[in-house]
Amino acid sequence: MNRFAFVLFVAFAVVTLDQATKWIVQTRMELYQSIPVIDSFFHLTYVRNSGGAFGFLRDAHSSLRLPFFVGVAVAAIGALLYFVRHIDAKQYLLLFALGGILGGALGNLIDRVAKGGTVVDFLDVHWRGWYWPTFNVADSFITTGVVILLLHSLFSGEAQQKRD
Repeated sequence: MNRFAFVLFVAFAVVTLDQATKWIVQTRMELYQSIPVIDSFFHLTYVRNSGGAFGFLRDAHSSLRLPFFVGVAVAAIGALLYFVRHIDAKQYLLLFALGGILGGALGNLIDRVAKGGTVVDFLDVHWRGWYWPTFNVADSFITTGVVILLLHSLFSGEAQQKRD
């Protein structure tokens, strides 16, 4: 399988999982309903997020917010596909990371376009009064992909220096 096919396969799997979980939440839960999975730590909580990560631009007018997030998503998708061209086809972890980020960006973009600028979030982690912002499957893959890319960039330089 070539690198573009691999990245697109991962992205398709992420979008499918993301949209399926959001559909389940929307069809089985009421807005703002919270179901404890691990009491006092992890709940499924159905919310609609009009902002970006950590509520970025949440209070901005929708006429600014929606075009901004769509533009950022389109630019990110273009950049990710560009980067795929420059990664060795055997770097499966990096290609997986790019596919995860691409799939996450597409999953949240689908929500924003289909749901008037909002994204369905439902994964709610908290502990001793500390609350992480509610997120979704797309956000998880974006975050995981970015962490993989950062770790690779930090440690690949050390490995290259050792080889030299």
